[in-house]
Amino acid sequence: MRKRSTATLIAALVAGSLCAAAPHPRAAAAESGVGNPAPAGAPPRPAIDLDTVTIPQLQARMSDGSLTSSALTAAYLWRIKTIDPKINAVLRTDPTALRQAAASDARHRHGATRGPLDGIPVLLKDNVNTRDLPTTAGSLALAGSPPDADAALVTRLRGAGAVILGKTNLSEWANFRATKPTSGWSAVGGQTHNPYVLDRNPCGSSSGSAAALAASLAQVAIGTETDGSVVCPAGMNGVVGHKPSLGLVSRAGVVPISAEQDTAGPMARNVIDTALTLSVLSGGASSRPGGPAGLQAVLTRPHDLRGKRIGLWRLPSLGPDVDALMSRTAERLRHAGAEVVEVTPPYQQRLAALEFPALLSEFHRDIDAYLATRDGPQNLSELIEFNRTHPRERTCFAGQELFEQALAAPPTTDPEYRAMRAELKDLSRRSIDETMATHRLDAIASPTNPPAWTTDCARGDNDVIPSSTPAAVAGYPSLSVPAGFVNDLPVGLLLMAGDHQDGELLSLGAAVEHRLHAWRAPRYLPSLGPDAPAPNGSSTQPPRRTRASADR
Repeated sequence: MRKRSTATLIAALVAGSLCAAAPHPRAAAAESGVGNPAPAGAPPRPAIDLDTVTIPQLQARMSDGSLTSSALTAAYLWRIKTIDPKINAVLRTDPTALRQAAASDARHRHGATRGPLDGIPVLLKDNVNTRDLPTTAGSLALAGSPPDADAALVTRLRGAGAVILGKTNLSEWANFRATKPTSGWSAVGGQTHNPYVLDRNPCGSSSGSAAALAASLAQVAIGTETDGSVVCPAGMNGVVGHKPSLGLVSRAGVVPISAEQDTAGPMARNVIDTALTLSVLSGGASSRPGGPAGLQAVLTRPHDLRGKRIGLWRLPSLGPDVDALMSRTAERLRHAGAEVVEVTPPYQQRLAALEFPALLSEFHRDIDAYLATRDGPQNLSELIEFNRTHPRERTCFAGQELFEQALAAPPTTDPEYRAMRAELKDLSRRSIDETMATHRLDAIASPTNPPAWTTDCARGDNDVIPSSTPAAVAGYPSLSVPAGFVNDLPVGLLLMAGDHQDGELLSLGAAVEHRLHAWRAPRYLPSLGPDAPAPNGSSTQPPRRTRASADR
């Protein structure tokens, strides 16, 4: 697949979004609140459906004066106040959010807007540094003073005029603390729930960001991923999540696991908002392939799948219900003109064997460097001791085995570690490059996730989700879009492509999204009941990986 500029493709996506109807079916009025009388104390509702509206549509309304950022921000703050208690996704809101929105309104009045995110409310995962709000990674060890400076990506968002609405809960330390973690739980924020079925898990570690979007508590959100932590929560909560190519978004000021794999990424309820947010996060000035330069519209029909070749990696280990959904998805893509062929990327067992040991060494190096910039424990050894002496850190699961293993891991100067990471990089890239070349593919597709498992601190996660690993280890882009439902629980379709083909992937994702039309608003069901099928379609506990959680 030929590399094109991210912003070139984003420009075409914007045009398509403005010319077409909203990409998703309208949610019921009872879910969106549109058309119902406002309850006492609620701000006036803007005459828009927050579940389905896109950023280009919002900007069109703000440009003609029929909507203000202040009204939009107030509407989201009200939803956080009234809906978030059900799902526990938002840790805190920014007390300056309405002032930020008022400043955007002034820019709109004077024709001085800063781009498509000006006035758009954004939630940040709470491992992204903010100078005026706590940044905790979910841990009490970082719950004191805020960082001294914003993360680089927050600086970009502020510079683009986005409204920083608040911080979202996450799996503590991005699910890199215990061998049996419970995704969506942190000592700071407690447990985040899946908005579709409240006793089900939101997946980790960008659990709060994904759950908040599913509940329409912000227009977009920022997640982070080392392996699966943007795309799995996106899939399991029925939203869109993009893991960018490594290096496209600065990781400066983000609590790390591994500089070799970490990236922040945008999440939204539709692909166009995801793409626009990526354009801001990546800086809007790079000329390298896949970057956001070269603003020339090259896509005249962004929803066209004709002639696209997609390789379907089925992953039957996720269960027969998911596999049947993938079969239906493949048929819908074929009916839209795509060619779908079945593939199995090579080297997956070797990648699974090598990734976790490499991450242990990298985590020790990178977390020590980060902790030295913050108040509290100054290195991994002190962090381990902090957890031993603070009982609240052990209220869901007690273990910190990954911390202890990382402390004992070889340093990143060790020749065996260096050979391991070199082999990982080589095999992961070959697994994608060779598959795409052999079958002449535009992308590889696979299920993002199984249906959400029941949250259970004593058991931990059911985390047999290998689809995210090839792109995560290679540093290549991946994108999850809603594919459908299994027993009221969302399942995503994961698309992955070659290095810095983010723009092409987003374009393809928009076409897939348009064809599948799979999004629907959550109903906040308390449970599915005892007769519901198990998440993996066969048993209540699929075999766990021998390495760390797939959802970091």
